[in-house]
Amino acid sequence: MNERFFQLSAEKQEKIINAGFAVFANNSYKKSPMSEIADAAGISKSLLFYYFLNKRELYLFLWNKCAELTIEYMTDYGCYDKEDRFEMMNRGIQAKMHIMRKYPDMARFVVKVFYEKDPAVCQEIQESYRKAIDFKANASLLKLDPDKFIPGLNLQMMYREMYWASEGYLWEMLRNGELDMDQVEKDFLEMVDFWKSVYLVRR
Repeated sequence: MNERFFQLSAEKQEKIINAGFAVFANNSYKKSPMSEIADAAGISKSLLFYYFLNKRELYLFLWNKCAELTIEYMTDYGCYDKEDRFEMMNRGIQAKMHIMRKYPDMARFVVKVFYEKDPAVCQEIQESYRKAIDFKANASLLKLDPDKFIPGLNLQMMYREMYWASEGYLWEMLRNGELDMDQVEKDFLEMVDFWKSVYLVRR
């Protein structure tokens, strides 16, 4: 990747990033032409290739950008500072809604990437995804106080259930069409309240 990309203004970088998210979100990796991404970004195809050596490099850059943005916004919203798992989730929802409003096609891109089977990118994507999930699970579990939860609860299974329910809900919404951000935020907050009522010890 050409480091000159990072010398572009933030606005120009975001145009290219959002164009990549949009095109890859609407097509498979194989059927996403660089020319279409360049058109969406308002630049020439040759200039896009000047910044990114090939389509694979751009694709993986965008995938890593998703992780970078998530960590950045989750940190800004104080998600990693909270020992209360449910408060952390509430803040995480707000952080992700902020990201999705700024990068409207990023969530659909992530879903598309997860199901991508092209051998040019599939293995690297799946390996990085598994590492990210394991890291988030271990980091979250370390902060949980077992005494706050109902006796005998398997905290690891609880975390997995909440994670997959959250991801599954989002992916289902994305497959069904455009996201209503306000509705998504409302539904997520209701899910958090439900989990609190099920898993926490009632004082």
